[in-house]
Amino acid sequence: MGQDKALLRLRPGDPPLAEGVIRLAERVAAEVFVVASDRPAYAGFGVPVVPDRYPDAGTLGGIATALATARYDRCLVVACDMPFLAEPLLRWMAAEPDDHDVLIPRVPGQSRQGGGFIYQTLHAIYGKGCLEPIERQLAEGNRRVVGFFDHVRVHVIAQDRLDEWDPAGRSF
Repeated sequence: MGQDKALLRLRPGDPPLAEGVIRLAERVAAEVFVVASDRPAYAGFGVPVVPDRYPDAGTLGGIATALATARYDRCLVVACDMPFLAEPLLRWMAAEPDDHDVLIPRVPGQSRQGGGFIYQTLHAIYGKGCLEPIERQLAEGNRRVVGFFDHVRVHVIAQDRLDEWDPAGRSF
């Protein structure tokens, strides 16, 4: 895109995309911070900006940094460029029992993940139990987010639940 999408505005006069996501996350989560390196403009969002511990590891490194930083056992991870997140869906996810390591939506579609479905890895709740398998995977040079899923308990959110809490299906 040639520019930082977190700072883009959906429409003129709107707040930056990341700011809207942060304000929504503050209504759902007890702790909110941004994982980013070398982004001075993010200080204006009013939440801590945590340097990425794995700046060359892409999304998986950011998830690992979030888990290592979080004070709580579970960490809601959402992307900065999701302006249509459904608060009811996020609240439902946060209230779900923590009898899994990953709580994640999976929607029909094609991606490198294969299988005709796409895990929404940046719209998920990860438990601290994911940190060690992620770090092991990163040490092996594998940056694929779903690569550690075979080593943890993953709970996929059923499509009917997604439809119930985000009827318009705009979160993703």
